[in-house]
Amino acid sequence: MRANGRPLNTTSLTLTAVRNLGILAHVDAGKTTVTERILFATGAIHKRGEVHHGTTVTDHDPQERDRGITIFAAAVSCSWSGHHLNLIDTPGHVDFSDEVERSLRVLDGAVAVFDAVAGVEPQSETVWRQADRHGVPRIAFVNKLDRAGADLDTAVASIRRRLGVVPLVVQLPIGREDDFTGVVDLVTMRALHWRAGSADFASGPVPEDLREEAGRRRRLLEETVAELHAEALEEFCADAALGDGTLARALRELTLRGDGVVVLCGSAYRNRGIEPLLDAVVAYLPAPADMPPVRGTADGAEQERAPDPAEPFAALAFKVTATTTGRLTYLRVYAGTLRKGATVLDAATGRTERVGRILRVQADRHEDREEAVAGDIVAVIGLKSARAGTTLCAPGAPLVLEPPTVAEPVVSVAVEARHNSDTGRLASALARLAEEDPSLVVRSDPETGQTVLSGLGELHLEVAAEKIRRGHGVEVVVGRPQVSYRETVVHGVTGLVHRHVKQDGGAGQFAHIVLDVAPLDEPVFEFRSTVVGGRVPQEYARAVEAGCRDALAEGPLGGYPVTGLRVTLTDGATHSKDSSEMAFRAAGRFGLREALRRSTVELLEPVVEVAVSVPEDGVGGVLGDLAARRGRVSGQTAEAGTAVITATVPLAELFGYASRLRGRTQGRGVFTTRPAGLAPAPASVTAAVTGSVTGSVTGGLSAR
Repeated sequence: MRANGRPLNTTSLTLTAVRNLGILAHVDAGKTTVTERILFATGAIHKRGEVHHGTTVTDHDPQERDRGITIFAAAVSCSWSGHHLNLIDTPGHVDFSDEVERSLRVLDGAVAVFDAVAGVEPQSETVWRQADRHGVPRIAFVNKLDRAGADLDTAVASIRRRLGVVPLVVQLPIGREDDFTGVVDLVTMRALHWRAGSADFASGPVPEDLREEAGRRRRLLEETVAELHAEALEEFCADAALGDGTLARALRELTLRGDGVVVLCGSAYRNRGIEPLLDAVVAYLPAPADMPPVRGTADGAEQERAPDPAEPFAALAFKVTATTTGRLTYLRVYAGTLRKGATVLDAATGRTERVGRILRVQADRHEDREEAVAGDIVAVIGLKSARAGTTLCAPGAPLVLEPPTVAEPVVSVAVEARHNSDTGRLASALARLAEEDPSLVVRSDPETGQTVLSGLGELHLEVAAEKIRRGHGVEVVVGRPQVSYRETVVHGVTGLVHRHVKQDGGAGQFAHIVLDVAPLDEPVFEFRSTVVGGRVPQEYARAVEAGCRDALAEGPLGGYPVTGLRVTLTDGATHSKDSSEMAFRAAGRFGLREALRRSTVELLEPVVEVAVSVPEDGVGGVLGDLAARRGRVSGQTAEAGTAVITATVPLAELFGYASRLRGRTQGRGVFTTRPAGLAPAPASVTAAVTGSVTGSVTGGLSAR
């Protein structure tokens, strides 16, 4: 591993010299190319790979190379200016947003990559909001400035408008489109020029014809920073300008606080702008030492653990994969030191396991290490039961960290082995898939006995099926995709009385509850108890809540999960001998089922926001097709002969849309989607769906 041409001993680095960052963007914005150029610039690789050639380091899976997109988050390491960088190249397709979620849970910072022509695209906004939820500081890199129609100012305007952030532009491009050759660094007021066909660059004074524009933009940058930063404002008021040191410190502090986003630019494909981007990563993004102590729970109490190698060990598993090397469990070490051969505790289950090997991961290549310390991202071999979201800690100092959230599946297919002799192998392959990707859910349909695989989209399930074929050698037959509907309460009931009484020899069961059911605006479930006087003890109230959650699995309309309601336990009664938690759980389950049958319930269907880019002469046909698919158009823009139509469309109506769009636009139309939540289904859909509940995943098995 090399840093600026010199070997770097990563084991001796302090926490201030480490950066854990992700590369985030919309599909095709250039994330993987940026990552590849970073590895080349830092000396981690000696030959640049290309996405279109299938030769990049991070897109190493055969499906990624075949499809030309990132599917699985890949971890790589490199060194720059005496700092060690752990990078995770994340997927940009909406179907794999759960990979992004798990990565962001363990990262300290991120580089958001934007297309200089398209600006902020739908998935760009989605991953940005994911980073917001995790409080991950970001810098922005406007890529592809060499493309026709590329414009930094337009891209920055879309960042400001669509993301609601303050962009702090620290570079000025030299040249436009094909003539883009370098940048002016507005912090140091130096020009960087890259030679054509080479990754080498030279630093020099600002070109004469750009000095006035560079001065104006430097002044604008100083004014913006002064408005946001108290120390900078004081110096600006005193001297009418900011020194380079003050400006750099203020940019870092604003980035760490999330009050501003440093914006750089370049062309990764042409090797222009990568070195300044690396300098910005080191200068502005946080080190593990900058992060607050990690918080978790132990024995019901909240505890903190500082990012210190001397603290008791604590790490979070965020990814599990099966390779020829063995079962790899990816860890972010938050505190303490993990040594090869050590015994660790699974804090959730209480089981202990032994770590056989510790690996520094370079996508699909691995390097053995003797230990990992606080701030490290590594993979380990030897853990048998750890899953994504598992907390591993020192046996004598248990701590449970908050796991990453898992997105709910929205599309399902029935799967079965083509040959009966492969049925057992298929079950094993599906179990392995669900273990590696928590957003894939495997279940058995109780009415048909079929195995159902659910995921986040058509492509997600296609990739899973292909992985079964390639990785496990099992030929599978896959049914038509069907969406995952939900049911919700429109009008609830008040004062529903339910008595659960059972006496069949031995100890009996008695539970008396009174429930109110009301709708909620959000697709969540809330439970509360307003019982006073101890008529229903707290432990029995918790049992009622557990029973209500059991009842949510199947709604009265079509047997779909129920969401968007509040259940209130208002009264109840107990029996001195026959009441128990089991009896009150049963009462909660059967009582809520009865309440739902008496309520007004409607069907919800998943909807997505679609952005369709088409030539202007194809707009009419596309609008008509979207209307036929029950789409609601929300906007339309046109630029340089291309129209972008945004609409909200039911997910069920988009199956096969890619082929339809290509046919209507002679192959020139493209579209992207992002989840937009749930919406009430019209009566015709409700009747069709609830009239054939078993057909939700069973229709038309056909090989793919």
